[in-house]
Amino acid sequence: MKPIIRVENLSKRYRIGAQQTHHSLRDSLAAFAAAPFKRRPDGQASSEQSIWALKNLSFAVLPGEVIGIIGRNGAGKSTLLKILSRITKPTKGKVFLNGRVGSLLEVGTGFHAELTGRENIFLNGAILGMRKQEIERKFDEIVAFAETETFLDTPVKHYSSGMTVRLAFAVAAHLEPEILIVDEVLAVGDVAFQKKCLGKMNEVARAGRTVLFVSHDISAINALCGRAILLHEGKELMSGPAKDVSAYYLDWANKLYSPITWAPAPQDAGAEVVLHGAVTSQGGVPTRAIDCRQPFVISLEYECKAPLRNSRFFIVVRNMRGEILFTTSDYDALTSQVIDRKAGTFISTITIPGELLKAGSYYGTVGADIKNERIIFAENDIVHFDVFESGDDTLAERHKRIGVIAPVLSWETTEAEAESQSQDV
Repeated sequence: MKPIIRVENLSKRYRIGAQQTHHSLRDSLAAFAAAPFKRRPDGQASSEQSIWALKNLSFAVLPGEVIGIIGRNGAGKSTLLKILSRITKPTKGKVFLNGRVGSLLEVGTGFHAELTGRENIFLNGAILGMRKQEIERKFDEIVAFAETETFLDTPVKHYSSGMTVRLAFAVAAHLEPEILIVDEVLAVGDVAFQKKCLGKMNEVARAGRTVLFVSHDISAINALCGRAILLHEGKELMSGPAKDVSAYYLDWANKLYSPITWAPAPQDAGAEVVLHGAVTSQGGVPTRAIDCRQPFVISLEYECKAPLRNSRFFIVVRNMRGEILFTTSDYDALTSQVIDRKAGTFISTITIPGELLKAGSYYGTVGADIKNERIIFAENDIVHFDVFESGDDTLAERHKRIGVIAPVLSWETTEAEAESQSQDV
């Protein structure tokens, strides 16, 4: 079968501090006048720094495949999609596309802010090469999916980011491109709409169209994609079945970016630990769906096959982007900072306070070590839970804050003048 997408030795270089090309006489004269001041002390012209966002990347995608592209921030994922969407030109290499491409890369990509939602639907359809009759046939379905009927004749510049994403995704998915490219932009929408979008992408894939999906949500990648490509520093690190690639990525990312020294235990250490279970619960009920406003508990049951001197059990919790939120261990509960464990079975419970985490998926690596010496054992992502917002939109705004956590902290504010006057009296 002939590939619908073929990428050969693709590379993209960005020059840091590069100047735009001068098209006017005034700009050219200004650049000429400034040139002597941009030379190095040795008289040579200053060289521009550059970074390679992609390096000799090659792969092929067959019609009907759903491919997940994963990797940490800066791995080259968005650059790849921009090249495939013909937004950015590659520095080297070739891309062959055998079909129309529908892209959703950023909020409002391809939308004209001054045009209404209705006008932008027809504009995007025209960009995809569709006839007016084709767009009209899909129009009602697009509007119903986006849930923007009330604002259909309002300029897009007045839309919220969530409304813009809903309409942009509906247009990209319903105007029947042979290739659908979706970046992490779906994270802007609410949880219900994200699930709706994933369902639509599944429907698109079943119809025989090709989907390229970039996301930090590993569970979504595994649910939607049959194959995944892991990028690191612009290169392909691994490609294969989505579950195998994502498992390797999570294990590799934990070890590469974790402050813990992942040194294997010596064979003659004489210590063995078996983890029997890891359960999350809230209000005494085992569940993976955690209300962000209430505290919850992680319970660990494990067996020490032999006595362990100066040992500690820990959890490393990270979000779906692979960012480490915190690490906690049973040292936190001690003043002596030393645990000498005998052989036997133990249960540890860790209470996580409410109003701390943002909505999303979280994963926990459970392990044990001998302090400042070595790791005894570690099991990656043995803990998994999903945090949701149960309250009104006012407090839900905290999930949009900058940072990996969004604690609700106590604030007390008094009027400075009134306080000073009371002291004078």
